Amino acid sequence: MNYLTERIQKPLPWNLLYADDVALISDNEQEVQDSLDHWRRSLEPNGLRISRTKTEYMVLNFSADKSSTTHTELKLDGEILPRVNKFKYLGSVIAEDGTITADITHRITSGWNKWRELTGVLCDPKMPMKTKGKVYKTAVRPVLLYGSETWATKQIHEQKLHTTEMRMLRWAGGVTLKDKVRNEYIRGTFKVAPVTEKLKESRLRWFGHVMRRPENHVVKKGQASNYLADECPKRYEGVGPVQ
Repeated sequence: MNYLTERIQKPLPWNLLYADDVALISDNEQEVQDSLDHWRRSLEPNGLRISRTKTEYMVLNFSADKSSTTHTELKLDGEILPRVNKFKYLGSVIAEDGTITADITHRITSGWNKWRELTGVLCDPKMPMKTKGKVYKTAVRPVLLYGSETWATKQIHEQKLHTTEMRMLRWAGGVTLKDKVRNEYIRGTFKVAPVTEKLKESRLRWFGHVMRRPENHVVKKGQASNYLADECPKRYEGVGPVQ
């Protein structure tokens, strides 16, 4: 597929390619339609058919006036494609308003699904708390925080993650709110750091990757301002690996 489309591929971030998942991005409706037609003509005559059921499009609208979005209609070989307000790409949910609320909700749902798969260990009263903590940190929390390196979180998002994590740990420990056990004690029992600290750690790690990139790299170009360079070291000063 890469050989067939190498002449029509655009640089990042306008074309995102991962295996057979392709995202075509543009700030102009006609350009997206033209790109889609070019990809179809390059692939389908050679036996690689673009899925009519999985292909969809989304219009990003960051303005306060949501009614200002003009009606768009994209077609694939004459067939109108469905328009969505959010879609999943490589495990992350992207919303048309640019917020991460839908992605946070999806991560919480995925985290609970993984937690339920492991209830045989996490909710076993005979299982040591140390083992439960390791299982949570190894198998559940990575699902809950997948993609968090680039999240622009607000306090409400962090509160949702905190509430979810504490419910998981309390149920795993057989502790209810009526027992009046503080969160700090529960975390200490499982040896689990607050989820907000893990968010900071992942952002700081990603910040290091970004700063080591060459100046012409797409991630470096994507920095909207010098806020990341000016504020991240100050905000995360003294933050090291946490459990």
